[in-house]
Formats: sequence, C-alpha cells, structure tokens
Amino acid sequence: MGIFLILFPDQQIHSTNDNHSILKKKPVNFNLFSPSFSLPSSLKRTNSSNLLYKAQSAIYICALLLFTSLLLFTISTLPSTTTSAARRNYHQPRRQLNGISSSGRNSSPHALQGMGTLYRRGTRAMNDLIVAHAVESLSSHEFKLFLRLLHRSGTTSKSDLLFVFPSKSAVFDRAIQEENDYFMKLVDRYNTINTVQSNNYSSSFPSFKPTHFVKNINKSKHTGEPIWGRRTRSNLSEEDGTESRRLSYGSVVGFDVGELDPESSLSGFLDHIPMSLRRWACYPMILGRVRRNFKHVTLVDMKEVLLLDDPFDKIRGTTMESVLVTTQYSNEKQGRRSRNPNKVQRLAIPTVIIGGDRGVRRLSDLMLMEIVRTSIQKKRRNSVTESALFNQLVGSPLVLQKVKLIVSTESIPELSSAISKANYGVVKRGNANVDVNYILMKLICSSPVESTVYNDCYG
Repeated sequence: MGIFLILFPDQQIHSTNDNHSILKKKPVNFNLFSPSFSLPSSLKRTNSSNLLYKAQSAIYICALLLFTSLLLFTISTLPSTTTSAARRNYHQPRRQLNGISSSGRNSSPHALQGMGTLYRRGTRAMNDLIVAHAVESLSSHEFKLFLRLLHRSGTTSKSDLLFVFPSKSAVFDRAIQEENDYFMKLVDRYNTINTVQSNNYSSSFPSFKPTHFVKNINKSKHTGEPIWGRRTRSNLSEEDGTESRRLSYGSVVGFDVGELDPESSLSGFLDHIPMSLRRWACYPMILGRVRRNFKHVTLVDMKEVLLLDDPFDKIRGTTMESVLVTTQYSNEKQGRRSRNPNKVQRLAIPTVIIGGDRGVRRLSDLMLMEIVRTSIQKKRRNSVTESALFNQLVGSPLVLQKVKLIVSTESIPELSSAISKANYGVVKRGNANVDVNYILMKLICSSPVESTVYNDCYG
C-alpha cells in the first residue's frame, strides 16, 4: 500500500503595522531539485509531526489489513479441507467392499476405467469374452437361470462374462452376487469329496464338472492379470516349485447402456429404441476398449438363448476375422411365407454371434451403420426391426469384404430336445408355456451335493 505525503506550506505570515495587521501571502519555492531549496523552520516542525502521525496510521492500517486477509483466507480454506477429508474417509471403506450391499451397485468397485461394476475378479487373464445383454422383458428368474447354467457349464473357467443392462437394477445385482456365491460353494463342496463321488454326483443335467475350474498353473509362465478392476500383485512368483493346482475362473462385470452409450446415439434416428437395437451402439465403445485383450467374443441374448457348454469350441482354429452366424427356418419365428412354396427360406438370427475379436467388432460397427442408414430411408421411424436389419446386413457384399462370415445351416435346438440328448452347447428357451425353471431346477437338485448348495431347490 502506497503512502501519499502532502505538504501544506504556511501561507499565513503575520506582520505588525501601526493601524492594523496585514496578512501577507509569501510564495514558497517548491523546486525540490534546486540546491538552494529550503523549508521554513515552522513548516519543518509542523510537517515532521504530521508525517510521523500519518506514517504510524498507515502502518497500523496495513497491519490490520494484512491480519484480516490472513484470517479470512484461513477461514475460507478450513471447510474445503474438512470436506475433502470427510469425502476421503467416506469413500475409503466403500472401495474395499467386493460384494453388493443394500446401498446398491455403488458399493462395488469399477470394472474398467471408472465405468461399470466389478462383481467378481477372475484369477487370471482370459482369452475369451462373453457379452450378454438383457432386454427390457427379461425377468429375474430367467436371468438367474442363464447365469447358473453358464457357471455350471464350465465356460466361465476360460472366459470373462460381461453384462449389458438397460438400466441399473438392484435385483440383477443381488442375483449376480447370489449365483457367484453358489458357484464358489459348489466348487468348494466338490473339492471336499473324492473323484468317484464327484463323478456320481455330477451325473445330473446339466452336469457340473469341478475339474474345469482346477488348472495346473506353471509358475514360470506369465498367465497375466485380468484387465478388470485394480491390478493386484500375484503370489505365484513367491511360492516354491514349478507347478501348482489352482482355481481358474473368469471375471464377472456389468455395464449400463448409459455408460457405454451416454449420448443415446440412435435417439436422433428412431423414436423408440429397444434394447435389441441400442446394444449395437454400446458394442463399439466396450469392444474397442478391450481390443487385443481377447481372442474370441460371443454376443448373446439372455432372453432367447441359454449356454450349456463352451460356445467357442465351434470357432477354435479360425481367423480373427471369422464370425459364426446361426440360421433358422423362416416359419419358425418370423411367420413369413416364402413366395416359392417349394423353396425353404432360412434367416440369420442375431441372438447369438460367435467369432474372433476383430470380426465381431467389425460386424457390430456395420450393424450400427445399417440401423442408421435404414432408419433414414424409412418413412416410419419405428418400423426398423433387428431381425430384418441383421438379415439385410448378412446378405450385403460389404460384410463379405471386412468379415469372414460363416453361416451355419444348423438351427439352435430348443431346451426340451437338449435335455433328452444333452449334447448341445447353445439352446433356445423354447415354448413359453413350459416352465423351464421348474424342469431344470428339478434336474439340478436331484444331485445330493447340489441340493445342499442351492437354497432355492424344490423340496
């Protein structure tokens, strides 16, 4: 703070006269740079006292301002520091939770780059990825059945499982946690009995083989850590020996469409966007982020399809651009009549797609472009269906240029025929009038071991 010093010259000089006193004004020379400049003695005394007083006042004011500024700064910073500390203390215990609590999905750690939910972190990096999406009409019982059969099939011993949900659902969160607990109890229960008993108890359909989840891990080889969640230090290098028998199972993660497609990319082209179409707008982001981490990818609709065995066995040994698409007769589900009655028409179905990582990513990108292109050409914005678009895309020469398409002539069997033969890896749920849950749970609970693991076994 600057201090301004103002000098006031004495302009009143008294002189005596015989008749009266006359006040005369004498100019004072203020040429400070002149060597002959001098001040009157009275002015020196007056100004010295005034200057001393003003200097003291200025010092006091500066000290007061400085003290006030420091006090205000200290007070203003105290609440933010306290809030930050409170936030750190609030979030710290929540990061350490691995299960689903009553507060919902936020209690679980993120799956990838601050997005998604990590329900279970696998034991190692996997080469295969199953991406299962839930449509709006999927019930909790159907979801639990899909997940239970998938765990029992042994597929999760070699694959990671990724769910795509229409929205956040505490019901699905609890179902995932329950089935994960059932799976771990089932593996532990079978490990406590001998091999003969295990073979006898696993005769029920669909059979559970605990040997799928026990691997001989060579410590000299680097198996790699899962890409999901935070990286942890592996204990394999700290143990003696060259080989160890360990559990091997993949990670279970989940994402909402709002995380993978936050801008709702198709909202400008369609009035109503069902999950069957919006899922194609989610694949480019998630598959692009995990590219080169997986060799094979399966896209599956949990409402229509159940996995009883490893679906990747059909494409082992193919190139990364290969994609397997299944077909079915047109009168099975489409209800259309062929123009030529003597010619049977087969249509590709998008409920299950299996292929190499590169081929599935390219096919999903082309499908998204096909949805946008067709919606622009259509006069009615809601006349676009996934089945029609997928068949239109499969027959396009553009797909053949970028994807090595493998069209299977075998239809996916229904669950009733799969139960009788028990040699199918992918089945359809089939007739809605048949209580699939009751039939399968009756078969699963026929095992003495499994009936003690699942709490919902029928009495």
